[in-house]
Amino acid sequence: MNRLVPATRPDWVSDDLFPFESKFFATPSGHQMHYVDEGAGEPIVFVHGNPAWSFEFRHLIKGLRSEFRCIAPDHIGFGLSSRSDRRNDHHPASLAREFSTLIEHLELSDMTLFLTDWGGPIGLDFARKQPRRVKRIVIANTWCWPVADDFHFRSFSFLMSSWVGQYLIRHRNLFVNQVMPKAVGNKTVLTPAVMSHYRNALPTSDARSANAALPGYIVGATDWLDSIWSERAAFADKPALILWGLKDIAFPTKELERWKSELSDVEAHELGIADTFWLKRHPNSCCWRCMPS
Repeated sequence: MNRLVPATRPDWVSDDLFPFESKFFATPSGHQMHYVDEGAGEPIVFVHGNPAWSFEFRHLIKGLRSEFRCIAPDHIGFGLSSRSDRRNDHHPASLAREFSTLIEHLELSDMTLFLTDWGGPIGLDFARKQPRRVKRIVIANTWCWPVADDFHFRSFSFLMSSWVGQYLIRHRNLFVNQVMPKAVGNKTVLTPAVMSHYRNALPTSDARSANAALPGYIVGATDWLDSIWSERAAFADKPALILWGLKDIAFPTKELERWKSELSDVEAHELGIADTFWLKRHPNSCCWRCMPS
């Protein structure tokens, strides 16, 4: 069945900042998932977190599409993908299922997964179920294990799930306006034009339902996270590259050390800038070019 559907890209998306063709996929659950698919060669699949969307990876895509096929979807509830008023659709396991349907539709194999924030467990949920289709993993400030007993994560999850946190997320766009800038070492990259693309992707309180729900699942999705981590043998021996931003307030260096201790074939780089914008200066020096096949 052909699930590619026509959809209109909004006028606020700059063709200069985001010079890619927007594609839309009709998921089996009835949502429209936006994604970009640029270049040819071995696929790299970029998996974003909260409150980002495929726009986050634009520099990497521009730098790598001459040699790789670069695919970057927007999770349901984010970016240019459709919204839902069903809370179950905001559970990360549901986002992972929708992500998986797109990968299946595109018939991807020998792929590199580039994972950041919630993209870690969402992407690795696929990797543990279909490890033969994943060739390499790139980890950029993410996690994939239960953290309910960790005060750092538990307190953040509790605060953001409280009525105060929910009000600030839904009505003040807290994650875009306050949290995201604190995770970026070089704040000059967040120009007004760039910030408008994150704000316009989450324009209203209703559009921020998934954005508001995910913090609660840091603890609330403990069983799902545990199910992935308990099957980590499926992906732990994949060649892995870690790009770790040291100024990210969400993920302390102990999470980096855990990755290094659990992955058997890993190369790690600690960066002074906390997100993938750092790579816009070095899009062609990504270390997966030198990783074993």
